[in-house]
Amino acid sequence: MEQLIKDFLPYVYAYRSRFFQSCEATLQMFLIAGSISFVLGLIFGVLLTITKEGGIRPNRLFYHAVSIVINALRAIPFVILLIFLIPLTRALLSTAIGVKGAIVPLVFGTVPFFTRQVEAALANVHPGKLEAARSMGSGTLGLIFRVYLHEAVPDLIRVTTITAISLIGLTTMAGAVGAGGIGSFAINYGQNQQHQDIVNVCVAVLLVFVCVLQAIGSFLAAKTTNRKLFGRGQGRGGHDA
Repeated sequence: MEQLIKDFLPYVYAYRSRFFQSCEATLQMFLIAGSISFVLGLIFGVLLTITKEGGIRPNRLFYHAVSIVINALRAIPFVILLIFLIPLTRALLSTAIGVKGAIVPLVFGTVPFFTRQVEAALANVHPGKLEAARSMGSGTLGLIFRVYLHEAVPDLIRVTTITAISLIGLTTMAGAVGAGGIGSFAINYGQNQQHQDIVNVCVAVLLVFVCVLQAIGSFLAAKTTNRKLFGRGQGRGGHDA
């Protein structure tokens, strides 16, 4: 097996230690930035949903202020955003390179996108369920957790999957400008040195990563959707009986 790799992927084998370090760096960026972005995006998505006109706690000033910031950040290409945030990144983390230096721009690049995705997912919750919960005495937190988030679980899983796949692309771009990872490895050791086998393997690794994420997301979304439908069927059956 080792000889086969040497024959077909000679430069990948020669730089194998660097390749594994790059994969680890990409995974670190994905997990750290993804975790932070998930929490912040979910919070802002919920806040936009409840403060919009017709929401359970409308607040035009807050909604429009947050929307303007989100739209502005989404309008900036990520490579430009990386450069723009260098002073802030250095101030917060004392460095603007490597995995550590990539976290801040990755979060700024992902949170606005995920916030809008969450807002769209929560918009699909039927208003009648909110009114029913409110008539039974549910407050703001009860409506958020028991209605909005509970009813939107399948959609939230789908938009989280979309965002996670998008984040992989951002980590690759971050690697191209000094953050390390697979993107940096593919450019510095593949493209710049004309080692096509390195480029091919990097593309294959990213494709596998994306396919795994999509498969997991689709499975969880389908499972939660079926569970909700099954639960509703049981509820209707019990009511009819």
